[in-house]
Amino acid sequence: MSRHAWRLSALVVGALALAIALPGTARLHARATLSQPVATGLFNPRGLNFGPDGALYVAEAGSGGGHLTDPNYLASDGMQKYYGTTGAVTKIVLGGAPSQSQVVTGLPSAAPLNGIGATGPHDVDFQGLGNGFVTIGLGADPAKRVGDALGNLAHLIRFQPNGKWKYEADLAAFEALANPDGNAVDSNPYGLLALPGRQIFTDAGGNTLNAVAANGAISNLAFFPNHSPAPPFQAVPTCVALGPDGALYVGQLTGGPFPGGAATVFRVPANGGTPEPFATGFTKIIDIAFAPDGTLYVLEIAARAGGPPATPADAGALIHVSADGKTQTPIDVTGLVTPGGIAVGRDGSIYVTNFSIQAGGLGTVVKVNP
Repeated sequence: MSRHAWRLSALVVGALALAIALPGTARLHARATLSQPVATGLFNPRGLNFGPDGALYVAEAGSGGGHLTDPNYLASDGMQKYYGTTGAVTKIVLGGAPSQSQVVTGLPSAAPLNGIGATGPHDVDFQGLGNGFVTIGLGADPAKRVGDALGNLAHLIRFQPNGKWKYEADLAAFEALANPDGNAVDSNPYGLLALPGRQIFTDAGGNTLNAVAANGAISNLAFFPNHSPAPPFQAVPTCVALGPDGALYVGQLTGGPFPGGAATVFRVPANGGTPEPFATGFTKIIDIAFAPDGTLYVLEIAARAGGPPATPADAGALIHVSADGKTQTPIDVTGLVTPGGIAVGRDGSIYVTNFSIQAGGLGTVVKVNP
């Protein structure tokens, strides 16, 4: 979900297996393994990114409030979500024995009472040395944010290296006012891309790609129409990355019934415009990013088709896509379970948030070894 070329990988693929013919796409296979976790005890860990200090930062969606008396609302997924301030950003210092610490705490979070599949901090990115940004989700009509507590959801948050943070922009207010896709009003800010002078985010509920200007004004860069003909489903854009051509690339989870092979990576002009398919044939995309050689990597939170979008035991998938979008190479990685985001270090090391919809401190960050 980041602009950085190393966010997903400079993954070196070794031996390639026999190509499998798909309509308009060639599929190859390669293998990778997971190492011991570099971070543990995380609550619903989602997007992650390297900061300007070289450390790895992870957005933790938290576990909501956990009490029947907490402010709550019925989310678009049919679950009652209870508000709390358990969202956080965790910093991981790599090298030798990795160390971790929560550097931003008290962020808005909403979840069922069991804490699984929380909505809260979804992604983190950086702009220069002193500005970190976090998207806070919602997953409902913004009108359901009744009261001061629930009103904190669906915002963009800015934080400083000392951990102090503030609300930067009300992202759901734009969906309530403009509703660019024309569907029912719904907002769930998710993927984040911090660029000079603006922050770009995907609204997975509003089916849009939007930008927050330096003065806080929000504008629409693109909307993603419903899929038709059958099976009909909404686009549900989850992630955004800056391509080597300067355009914006957006990955699609798709809405129900979540058909297999129906998710697409779209290309959007840098200043906005009509989305054009770049690569197709995916299932439940949760993150994308470009490698330095111009190739693309796609992360699926669940490789299986059908709803719900993911369950705590679902196996995820990592796929390499050629620079022209026509050749796909699934990387066979045993142990990817509902992954939520990927970051790649300058040395080519690959890190993945694993168990991204798990509460109870079961979430981890693992290293992927090609």
